Amino acid sequence: MEFAITGDQRLIQESARAFLTDAASLERLRVSLESEAGWDRDLWSGLGSLGFTGLMIPEDYGGSGLGAVEMALVLEETGRTLAAAPFFETAVLATQAILFAGTEGQRARLLPALASGDMKATWTCVADRPTLSGGRLRGRARFVPFGHVAELLIVATSGDSLIALPATTSGVRVTRVANLDRTRPMAEVQFDDVDVSDDAILGRPSGAGAVIARTLAVGAGLLAAEQTGGAQFCLDTTVEYAKQRVQFRRPIGSFQAVKHDLANMMVMIEASRSAAYYAAAAIDEGGEELAEACSIASSCASDCYNHCAGEAIQLHGGIGFTWEHHAHLYFKRARASSSCFGGPEAQRDALARIILESA
Repeated sequence: MEFAITGDQRLIQESARAFLTDAASLERLRVSLESEAGWDRDLWSGLGSLGFTGLMIPEDYGGSGLGAVEMALVLEETGRTLAAAPFFETAVLATQAILFAGTEGQRARLLPALASGDMKATWTCVADRPTLSGGRLRGRARFVPFGHVAELLIVATSGDSLIALPATTSGVRVTRVANLDRTRPMAEVQFDDVDVSDDAILGRPSGAGAVIARTLAVGAGLLAAEQTGGAQFCLDTTVEYAKQRVQFRRPIGSFQAVKHDLANMMVMIEASRSAAYYAAAAIDEGGEELAEACSIASSCASDCYNHCAGEAIQLHGGIGFTWEHHAHLYFKRARASSSCFGGPEAQRDALARIILESA
């Protein structure tokens, strides 16, 4: 596989960076986190109006008809700013589930609203799966990202069905729950004997196992780009601080030990970025390398982000441990993100199984 960023793709990333630098600044992030809703409505509207939410949706359904590489470039920028909006959940997870499991009618009905940003969606396959029996949905889904603001729930059941369920459906109860990463709020969704119509089931009942597995793999691979963006921000701000902080009449960045720490962060980030974009290219090609590349990217990016966020706190000294400083927000995002798809250990286990099965 050959991979290189084109001029058009670089322009997409630069446009995303220019928009997010202003619309998702740390100051605005703090305001969003302290609000009752805990997310940024204006930021979401901007992402939709600029077409970022529809990047991976075909033009026939109102999207841009682009691919995972373009999405990875944008996700790196949302990760850099900790964008407090259900972008990843809507533009990646929900979109992929509908595209690959839904019928033509379901795609035509749901995807245009996702592409424009008029509808927010999320994916309930993080922890626990409800059961679908006799057209009734029962059980709960825990740790649903942005579940309290989503208008559409993509529900994965224990029997490998996928359901596109409006959040206002009778019997659906959504409760926001406290979690480590306030920039990606979580909810618990309870399904109390919910009536599910045949049209709400994406594709065939109990026939979505392969799509669920693919969506999880694609999610892990593209989340690696977001994690890389967060790690890069940790490095950039730590380098800037190391140039300004003076100890023993010298900037701390001139000390060899600090130089080594910063260099190690840079090496890990470059490896993470390479793995993330290789995974994105594998997703676009849709070949046998997809699952393997996504597991590698997820494992590499999770380790990288956790390391860089921890180093950022240490190298900022006492101020890095304070509530007022941004470092703890990135540290918590790093920890939470690494567990979204089972953690780096689970990804390495999956990679080992792929290697053994192909031997």
